[in-house]
Formats: sequence, C-alpha cells, structure tokens
Amino acid sequence: MWLQDAVCRRFCTDDSDPSLICRKAVKSLVNDQETASRLPLNCCSEPLSCVKVDWSPVSNRASPHRYRASPHQWTPERHQKMSAGFLHLNFHNIFVTPVHCAPLPALCWASKDVVWSNMLAKDKSYCRDVRMLDKHPHLQPRMRAILLDWLMEVSEVYKLHRETYHLAQDYFDRFMATQRNVLKSTLQLIGITCLFIAAKVEEMYPPKVHNFAYVTNKACTEDEILSMEIIVMKELNWNLSPQTPISWLSVYMQVAYLKETEELLVPRYPQATFTQIAELLDLCMLDVRCLEFPNGVLAASALFHFSSLELVEQVSALKRVEVEECVRWMVPFAVALREVGGSAMKAFVGIPAEDVHNIQTHAAYLTWLEKADAYRDADLHRHGSCAVPSGVLTPPLSSEKSEDWVQTDAAALKKRMCAPSRPL
Repeated sequence: MWLQDAVCRRFCTDDSDPSLICRKAVKSLVNDQETASRLPLNCCSEPLSCVKVDWSPVSNRASPHRYRASPHQWTPERHQKMSAGFLHLNFHNIFVTPVHCAPLPALCWASKDVVWSNMLAKDKSYCRDVRMLDKHPHLQPRMRAILLDWLMEVSEVYKLHRETYHLAQDYFDRFMATQRNVLKSTLQLIGITCLFIAAKVEEMYPPKVHNFAYVTNKACTEDEILSMEIIVMKELNWNLSPQTPISWLSVYMQVAYLKETEELLVPRYPQATFTQIAELLDLCMLDVRCLEFPNGVLAASALFHFSSLELVEQVSALKRVEVEECVRWMVPFAVALREVGGSAMKAFVGIPAEDVHNIQTHAAYLTWLEKADAYRDADLHRHGSCAVPSGVLTPPLSSEKSEDWVQTDAAALKKRMCAPSRPL
C-alpha cells in the first residue's frame, strides 16, 4: 500500500490528470512485475501496450536495452499535459561543454572540465571597459599608471601577495567604469580602498585600516576609507573574485612544469621565471589598453614572450589567432623590460623562501613605461599602422632556430627554465 501511495505522490498532483502517467513510469519504480500489476488503473490508465519492450525480467539474463517506439503519436497537446504535472520541478543543464579543451590534468578533487569551464566563465563575467577614462574628463591615463605604481609600492611595504594587488587593480578599473566625472583628488582614496578590500579578501592577516590610512600621509582618513569601502563594493555588486592575470599565469606555469605523477595541488615551477613574467604583466597593465584583453589572454601573451607559441597553446588551450593581437601589443613592454634586465628576486623577513615569488614587488615601472611608450612611437613611425614588425609571431627557419627570448621551442624552454635564471 505504501508503494502505491509513493508512486501516486511522485507522479500525480492535485490538478493533474492521472492518465498522464504511463505504465513505463510505474515499472521504473517497481521491480516486481506482480506488484506493478496490482496498482490501481486510476494511477496509470494508459494501456500496457503503449510501450512494448523486447525483454522481460528473467533471472540470470541481461537486458538488451532495446525499446520499441510507442504507437501513440506525440502531439503538442500531450506535451502540454505532461509538462503540467512537473511545474514544481526546475531543470537545468549541468553538463556544460567548455569552449576550449581543458589543458588541466586529471584532478582528484574535482572534474577538470568543470574547473576549467568555471575559470573561463569568470573571465567573461567580470567585464572591464577600456574606454572608462572617457567618462572622466579630468583624468589622464598617466594618472592611472601613477596610482597603480603607488599601490604596488604599498603592497611591497606590507608584504601583500601579487594576487592582492591584481584584485585591487581589477576593483579599481571596474569601479571607475561605473562612475562619471571622478576628480583627481579622489583617486588616491579609491585606490587605497580597493587595496584594503583586496587585502581582506586574499590575505590571511590583512593590515588594519589605520595602516592603509597611514601610507596616504593623512590624505585619507580611516572613516573615509571605510565609507568608500561600502560604496565600492555596492558598485561592484559584491563581485570580488575575478580570475586575475597573475592567477592565470600561476595555472599556466604549473601545468607547464607538472609531471605525470604529480597532482595539481601545490605550485611547482621556477620562482625566478615566474617573477620575470609577472614583472612584464605588472608593467604592461599600467597601460589602460590592457583592459581590451581578457585576463587569460594577457597572462598567455606574457608567457609567450618567455617561451613559444607551442607551449602557450599547450598550457592555455588558446589558439594563435586569440593571442596574436595581445602579443603584438605587449612587444614594446617586453623590449623595454629586456633592455633594463628586470629586477632581482627580493627576500622578505618572515616570508618562507618558497613563497617569496608570490609577494608583490615594486620596481621602476614608470621609467620602464616611458621606455615602452618610446619604442611604440618609434615602431608606429617606422611601420605605419602596424605597431610592431609583422614577423614577431613568424617561426624562424630550421637553420635559424635559437634560444632567443621570443623564438624558442617548448623543449628548449623547459631545459633553460630549469637552469639558473639569466637576465632577459
């Protein structure tokens, strides 16, 4: 009796027609054919012949899993009646096909396809506006670069992680895209507030609000920072977890150096190489045009300037056409960084040696940015509308292959990266 009630409660509602339930649905819940035959016909008024099967339960025999089509025609009216009985249920597709084939290895804690799809979805959902400064006639691109350079300096003073700084930069750019006519005098308050929020999101022991107010030299008070914190988070709709370029770079590097016997749990890659690529990211992202490109493409393009297109495609699942424009745009920054040689690894008191590369550092980025702008202007004058020579992404001839900083193959890259780091 309890079985009859359970079946009726599962497939019948007060306002639905019991005849909508076919014998097949009942038999799917009842394994005993004899028990199924005792069920009242008011729960299943369709004739048993509506679904004929080629197999009946016999012990020690396997089902061929073949079903014949029902002789009843499926009409819109029948579909409407059937749907009426399931109004209280919600259906959605949980099997999302990723746009790119996931380059991640098999994970013991999640599906690699689901993880990769979520990362790509984050990159698309956190939209940025490259024309945000058009809404602020009192501001210039140089002001944004100066502010971000100062935030990197503050991050180094308080030993904040690179991810914290990149979160702050993302918050600042997205917040400015929601505002209009922001004055120059307000930029520092917005910037330090974004870093304050990012530190609370990312750091285990974030600095207190008075620490952030202190570095502004009394330009911003604690109360002003706390008030601006609420304003920023409301304007960002509390979306505070983007997939930043530095987090993409960490994934790419980890996949590139992952051995078949290892699992994707703890990052293992050369710290010096990661730091050099991170410096290129920090430098080029001072330019507001970085907002044109997705964060994953920015990280892949920076990696390309230290490796090869083959390796980039392998670890990012991106194709040449997807990174080519960003790679070309990044060339002046890479040339400027190569000329100055980058900066050496820094040691921090209280920071474990294995985590030093994750601490945000400050360098002469504004000077390097001027060099990059000079290279870009010279290239524009020399090549017309093409910002860089068209052969940047062209592979060399077999007889001309070398370990040059742009033209290098994946095998040579791994051997070189495992060796002691060398200047750019």
